[in-house]
Amino acid sequence: MMSKQPGREARAEAVVLLLLLPLFSSAAALTTDGLALLALKSAVSVDPTGALASWLDSDASPCSWTGITCRLDRVVALSLPDRALAGYLPSELSLLSALESLALPGNRLSGPIPAALAALGGLAELDLSRNNLSGPIPPELGQLTSLAHLDLSSNILSGLLPPAIATLPHLSGVLNLSCNLLSGPIPAAFGDIPVDVSLDLRQNNLSGEIPQVGPLLSQGPTAFAENPGLCGFPLKNPCTTPRQDPKIPQPNPNISLNPSDATPRPIDAEKRRRSASTIPILAGVVLASIASILLLQWHFRRRSAAGEGKASKIEIGSSPGYGSSAVGGSRAEERREGHASEIYAAVDEGFGMELEELLRASAYVVGKSRSGIVYKVVVNRGASAVAVRRLSEADDDDDPGAGAGDEWRRRRAFESEAITIGRAKHPNVVRLLAYYYAPDERLLIYDYIPNGTLHAALHGGPQNPTASTLPWATRLNILQGVARGLAYLHEFSPRKHAHGDITSSKILLDDDFRSHISGYGLARLVSSGSHQKLAHSASKKLAVPRAGTGYLAPEARGPGASSASSTQRGDVFAFGVVALEVVTGRPADADLEAWVRGAFKEERPLSEVVDPALLHEVHAKREVLAVFHVALGCTEADPELRPRMRTVAESLDRIGATR
Repeated sequence: MMSKQPGREARAEAVVLLLLLPLFSSAAALTTDGLALLALKSAVSVDPTGALASWLDSDASPCSWTGITCRLDRVVALSLPDRALAGYLPSELSLLSALESLALPGNRLSGPIPAALAALGGLAELDLSRNNLSGPIPPELGQLTSLAHLDLSSNILSGLLPPAIATLPHLSGVLNLSCNLLSGPIPAAFGDIPVDVSLDLRQNNLSGEIPQVGPLLSQGPTAFAENPGLCGFPLKNPCTTPRQDPKIPQPNPNISLNPSDATPRPIDAEKRRRSASTIPILAGVVLASIASILLLQWHFRRRSAAGEGKASKIEIGSSPGYGSSAVGGSRAEERREGHASEIYAAVDEGFGMELEELLRASAYVVGKSRSGIVYKVVVNRGASAVAVRRLSEADDDDDPGAGAGDEWRRRRAFESEAITIGRAKHPNVVRLLAYYYAPDERLLIYDYIPNGTLHAALHGGPQNPTASTLPWATRLNILQGVARGLAYLHEFSPRKHAHGDITSSKILLDDDFRSHISGYGLARLVSSGSHQKLAHSASKKLAVPRAGTGYLAPEARGPGASSASSTQRGDVFAFGVVALEVVTGRPADADLEAWVRGAFKEERPLSEVVDPALLHEVHAKREVLAVFHVALGCTEADPELRPRMRTVAESLDRIGATR
């Protein structure tokens, strides 16, 4: 039976080719791939940019056509993004048997997704986002065993989520089905997607409880946002127990409906005897349960009192010349003995430090902010150090009104955000190594970057009050690294996260003055716990890290704009201010951007604007001017006029390449 299948496919392909040949009578020499592509050209009714003008049936091969990539004379990629093509997807695309990438985002294609695409066994990328495709998602797409990236977002697809697409064996990049009209529950099979896959189901009509399994718990609430019918973690709206519909009681055949019949039947008497004997039993069970609860409460109070009296067994030691503090203390020892909600997990494969080693190590305070205190921790003499950020007590105090379910939700929200932070891996982003969570303690463990902050390098600080002047080449390299790192943070996740707190104090420098962005995800991480507490205490004010006033974009200033800076456009503005800070050598106060813009408008000499320490580097004048122009573009008052960070990074790289 199985041996006949290839023959059927071959006959079907031959039939399709016979149907296509009359349409392209002059294409007799064209390959099968070329004929399949001409079927797509025929299905396109509007081609405003002329993208398909080079697709000629007189060519012997389609490999020179626009948007086509070939290998060994076979079409392996079809890519025509943002060409405003209108039409439909023909099933003849399934004849491109060597196709590995089909990318047609940003067009106006309509109609259904052909189920015949399931025949493309080698397809690794399918991107049909931002079109007008309709109908259900074909379950047959689950047969694309090589598929790693699937993006069907921003269409008008409807129907249920097919479980098969969640079990694709090689899925490793993106599964984006957002901004459609998909309905129904999330299948439990979606809990089997790999942890490193970014799932996005936003803006649909999905309903029911999010399955509390597997990677779904680490996706974060953004992946499920704007589905009014969805409930359960990681969303903030819990699922309510459905109320049972009242039932009409059925008549009991053993009860006489004749009022003159006053003699109770035998079965009625038996029921009364059973009810009378059941009441004392139930009362005894209730009393026993209450006694057990009281006993347990007394027991835990004794343990708690005993724990508070213990000497501190787990602490981070002190060293002369530095501030020090206990990161663990007796509370951490008690948590290990008495709390199951404690978790310590490494997000970097090469990190093997045990929790006990970390908490007993020598630590030195190297930084403080609203979000908490940062320690340098060295386990053994001569060993490499790590940085430990202890989140502020103001954000971590337990809510006395919160129950076990709320504590579980806080822990899962913290884990979800920490895992997201750990996925960010770039040479210019500080790497998260591990995290620790307990009901009264939250720690983030990072690589230690030894040379302080950019702010201290420019303006001096407690650790380097006599900081040497940074030469221009070093300053430009620092800005280029920050731009690349920030562009990566904006793009590595399909959820388009923002940093939200870019300042010169958040940019760390290593011994070679390479820049490393710190604090990524911290605003979301702190607010995840705070939002959970707001469900019980509406009077508590949400405290999240906020950039200094000079770094805040205009739309983020003033009352009612507390979260406006947490946008990618806000990050671009903050980076522009950092660039002005680097070039002028002035602190980033609220007037820096306006002062520089006014100086250029008045055509003042460059010597009045640039850092005096750079005036002797005459050869750098052109590069300094170029950086000024990039920074002023980043700090436009209108967010829509600011470039994206990828464009900024490329502009700065071109400046360095002109030497």
